[in-house]
Amino acid sequence: MDANNNGIDDATELRARGNWNEIKGEAKQKWSNLTDDDLHYEEGKQDEWYGRLQQKTGETIDDIKHWFQRTF
Repeated sequence: MDANNNGIDDATELRARGNWNEIKGEAKQKWSNLTDDDLHYEEGKQDEWYGRLQQKTGETIDDIKHWFQRTF
């Protein structure tokens, strides 16, 4: 189920929130130019967040989403 229509399964999202610091560390290892500010997520601003990550990493938004889904 995807209650907030963000393209991420709710169970996956809940696990991610519980492990967010670990996931941020892994993201910073994968994309070394990311900062904590880049990885700061605000509810309702998902498109802006993905756009910021896309700009900083050079990856497509789909690739970024898939990486986060695999990591969770």
